[in-house]
Amino acid sequence: MPHILIVEDETIIRSALRRLLERNQYQVSEAGSVQEAQERFSIPTFDLIVSDLRLPGAPGTELIKLGQGTPVLIMTSYASLRSAVDSMKMGAVDYIAKPFDHDEMLQAVARILRDRQTATSQPSEPTNGKVAAGKAGASNSNGEIGIIGSCPPMQDLYVKIRKVAPTDSNVLIQGESGTGKELVARALHNLSRRAKAPMISVNCAAIPESLIESELFGHEKGAFTGASAGRAGLVEAADGGTLFLDEIGELPLEAQARLLRVLQEGEIRRVGSVQSQKVDVRLIAATHRDLKSLAKIGQFREDLYYRLHVIALKLPPLRERGADVNEIANAFLARQSARINRTDLKFAPDAEQAIRHYAWPGNVRELENAVERAVILSESPEISADLLGIDIELSDLDDEEFIGLAPQQGGAANNTSHEPTEDLSLEDYFQHFVLEHQDHMTETELARKLGVSRKCLWERRQRLGIPRRKTGATSES
Repeated sequence: MPHILIVEDETIIRSALRRLLERNQYQVSEAGSVQEAQERFSIPTFDLIVSDLRLPGAPGTELIKLGQGTPVLIMTSYASLRSAVDSMKMGAVDYIAKPFDHDEMLQAVARILRDRQTATSQPSEPTNGKVAAGKAGASNSNGEIGIIGSCPPMQDLYVKIRKVAPTDSNVLIQGESGTGKELVARALHNLSRRAKAPMISVNCAAIPESLIESELFGHEKGAFTGASAGRAGLVEAADGGTLFLDEIGELPLEAQARLLRVLQEGEIRRVGSVQSQKVDVRLIAATHRDLKSLAKIGQFREDLYYRLHVIALKLPPLRERGADVNEIANAFLARQSARINRTDLKFAPDAEQAIRHYAWPGNVRELENAVERAVILSESPEISADLLGIDIELSDLDDEEFIGLAPQQGGAANNTSHEPTEDLSLEDYFQHFVLEHQDHMTETELARKLGVSRKCLWERRQRLGIPRRKTGATSES
């Protein structure tokens, strides 16, 4: 069992973090300062140190030297983010900004411990994160990619991640809020030649517009009121590594112009400086917005859009990932059950069905919250659909409801020819596939082959006016 040292002077935060880690099967010791940690423990014997940056007496960065190679994860408030970046230059393995959610912390801890174990067990192996093509199949979603799911769109995404990661090309990750865009960015970094260097993550929507340029590009002393000393920016801190800009669509136009210079010339200029300096940064950006449409109306620089759009990765929403939703739900159930020390919890059949067919507008984040709430409120071993709080009528999903569905006006279902035509659109392909295979495949099999949920299949049938045919082959057992 990994042994983690928490160094945090605020008792409430320290106790909460200890409980979180202990519920997830970690052994935990704690101290309120660097001095207390030195007096009570042999610091190099820990597997990981999680420390606040600002502590009474010595700062948390002192533990980097005292740990003698033990990885140190620095916690800091967003206001002190630049100090956290400085701590990474001093040797901290990563930083996490307060306030953080539980999963963010658990993912960081698991990742650091996994990397440490890999480095310890395979000292002769290259640790740049590259994986031979034959070493892991596309279905290895829980391997080096670190994402759960095996539906066709995700399989395709895993293949693209492995192809793109070893390059230095800019990547734009697109997907709805809550689909896991940062997990994709982390996988791209971990599988790249830059894996040993830091990955600096910045949520462009979380930093005030007046501070964004200073935070990203740094500033010189006296550049503005309150700039009592020069500071390196986050782009500079990512030198040699990866810069992940989440919600890049929220970046102000002035900062976009500066970022474009980084991509075109490989150099930055701090706010208030006349000197430029070279940086070697790989940029990964993410957004839930349509940047091309924003560029057309002048809210996003068109030249920056094309610079970012070298490689575009699309994350499918949860409603289009078929059986993945149940796999992810069960993973969350196992995690939440461990937190409250219960091993008897499982989803009732109606809950399994509701999870599979609900649209999940909030995607993975909404699913996780629903499972956490259900685990906390559950009084019996079986978690029902009602306990999940899913707003869906399960009776609406019965196949008999869809049989004999009248074609909509303009629907293409009247075309009885099953011959494929050239240049099929996605909707044409969907219609052709369903008409060709629905006589000998169940709805579940059709949905799985198309890489969508059964509910999504039903919704598209409605939209395109393709009725179910009542045959023995199409009835679900």
